[in-house]
Amino acid sequence: MLTIVLLDVILLVILLIMSVPLPYCFGGALLFMSIFGGVSMKSMMLWGFNQMISPVLLASPLFILAGTLMGESGIAKRLLDFVDSFVGRIKGGLGVISVVTCALIGAISGSGFTGVAATAPVMIPRMVEQGYPRGYATSLITVSSILGLLIPPSVIMILYGWVTETSILACFLATIGPGVAITIALSVMNLIWARKFDLVLEPPMPPAEKLKQIVTRTWYALPALLMPIIILGGIYGGVFTPTEAAGVAAFYSIPVGFLIYRSLNRKNFYKMTFESSTSIGAIMTMIVFCLMLSQTYVMLQVPQAIVKLFFDFTQNRTLMLIIINLFLFLVGMIVNDATGMILVAPLLLPLVKELGIHPIHFAAIMGVNLAMGGVTPPYASILYLGMRLGKCEFNDILRPTLLFLAFAYIPIVFLTTFWPDLSLFLPKLLGFM
Repeated sequence: MLTIVLLDVILLVILLIMSVPLPYCFGGALLFMSIFGGVSMKSMMLWGFNQMISPVLLASPLFILAGTLMGESGIAKRLLDFVDSFVGRIKGGLGVISVVTCALIGAISGSGFTGVAATAPVMIPRMVEQGYPRGYATSLITVSSILGLLIPPSVIMILYGWVTETSILACFLATIGPGVAITIALSVMNLIWARKFDLVLEPPMPPAEKLKQIVTRTWYALPALLMPIIILGGIYGGVFTPTEAAGVAAFYSIPVGFLIYRSLNRKNFYKMTFESSTSIGAIMTMIVFCLMLSQTYVMLQVPQAIVKLFFDFTQNRTLMLIIINLFLFLVGMIVNDATGMILVAPLLLPLVKELGIHPIHFAAIMGVNLAMGGVTPPYASILYLGMRLGKCEFNDILRPTLLFLAFAYIPIVFLTTFWPDLSLFLPKLLGFM
């Protein structure tokens, strides 16, 4: 039976490499298991339907809708102006603004796509005008946008908690430490790198004028700043669930965009809603096939086989953790973060438990690895979106992206893996462990 599973995985990889749409890739792999693996398609369809009506899963499309509306409502622009009032006239400050804003947007939308879609059209022209190379500016914003997958509320942490039956709130808390660490690492690296650029900075402002600008921009940004406070405060305060928080985020964007910032109108509202609906339909179709395929592997005891394979290969815990990280990184390179989370989490969880890794700690390990895959070819969907928005070529963005990953991201991946307190400190502090 393991031979059939291995052939099924090979078929799945071939379909992915051929750029077949993701739902068809997992549907094809599922059909293969139904024909050759003896799995009842009828029973799997019934099981998949029961999973799809889960209220927890409703959070994903609602956060996608909220993130799309946020980009058009003016919320992202006000957040940029707010951060700019503090560090905008420092050499390299504009890059720090981009990184921090992507982290703030992540605290609203839970998505990497939203960060780059909302920030890139505004920030890349400003950075290029100041003297940043276009490829560097695009790379920095694109790499920073994956913070949306780590700064809660994170869609992939909702999926992890759902498929592994782990506390979703604890998973949210587990990725805060790595997310903040990556934000700091990217900001510091940008400040060092920016010294090489011939940047044109605005002259320093008098203290009184600076204070006035900060107060003014803070006032205009207040509705935008209230959004993450309402969402995260409501979740951790027990006012509403993550699913309800996603609904609140989507609903909150509408009056802010129409009545306060007045960036939304009927035409672009309908357009954004249509685009969100199209994306949601494709994503949910992919999720149901991916869920059924993952459940098929679980039924065939693939997780137990993986545990045995690893322990037959080596008894060294450190080496096994390094191999797991490499495997997750490779998964992130060929499928999107949500797919990787649903497909791999149930398969590897028994193994990491054998290694003494807490499921909440493993949530953070999976999160940082799969997020990195979003900007690493060949899949690199977030990277390609950033290239399109930044109007630059692949050769221009590749070198800075690899350097950001090598010196500001990969170290945090290993820090998350081998220093559990980075991800477990907050869950322990708030009584989730």
